[in-house]
Amino acid sequence: MRNPSFLLFITTFFSFLTLNAQIYQGTTLQEATLQQALTDVQPGSIVILGESHGMVAHQAQHMLILNQLRKQSLSVSVGLEFLNYPDQAIVDQYVAGTLNETNFLAKVAWQQGFNFDFYKQQLLFPEASRGEFSIALNLPRAISSKISKMGIESLTESELQMLPPDFKVGRDSYKERFAAAAGAHCPSLDRCFMAQSSWDDTMAWTAVQFLKQHPEQVLVIVVGEFHAQFGGGLAWRIHQRQPTISIRTISQIWAEGYTNEDIQAEMQPSLVEGPRADFIWISKPSLFN
Repeated sequence: MRNPSFLLFITTFFSFLTLNAQIYQGTTLQEATLQQALTDVQPGSIVILGESHGMVAHQAQHMLILNQLRKQSLSVSVGLEFLNYPDQAIVDQYVAGTLNETNFLAKVAWQQGFNFDFYKQQLLFPEASRGEFSIALNLPRAISSKISKMGIESLTESELQMLPPDFKVGRDSYKERFAAAAGAHCPSLDRCFMAQSSWDDTMAWTAVQFLKQHPEQVLVIVVGEFHAQFGGGLAWRIHQRQPTISIRTISQIWAEGYTNEDIQAEMQPSLVEGPRADFIWISKPSLFN
């Protein structure tokens, strides 16, 4: 099931990213190395990787991050936004090699708009022999879509039971950013934001439950960038559910066509919500040509 040669190729081929690292501390905007960004990560903590989906540069950076954490002698588990928590048993079978990839993708109804190959190595990175886990984090899309279209009141009793206990929507500043980014495409901002929040809070709940059961692990979560930005989505809900969990956020920005001024603007802390992330990793096309 695993492909160590491919993993080695990806890590080696993109290792120059560390040498040409454009990683910045989120508050000071000073350059940092990957080791500096991760050096104080401890067992029982969460690392949130905000990404643009289906992008080879971000995939490569995920692998560099995962390998750096393992280099620090940490047990590293991986959680993916794209997999639904009711499908955990299916994920376990695939990772164990008892379910082939074709059947796995069919059973989890992989219809993400990007190829599974972008996330296969991340999902297979944890090693059972090291006590590590691959985790399905999210709420089924059918439920969040139903909330977006018809409201939470449209859910059946069984669908409501799939929401996390004590479900809450995101904070006001997050809703304001969501409205600016997606409001024009939403027939109802309140319904759309509740659907967005259902993903954040479900992922927060499953992540917190996992670390309660496995406090020796570092859980690395791969999630869309908007869920990770400014600590207002996933990180906020995690801390609402478990304030003592240490969270490290890394925002990945694909800077194709950006001027230096554009990049600086993207990295600037928000006057309302603070830093975009603990660390910001800038990728430029020139690094991949």
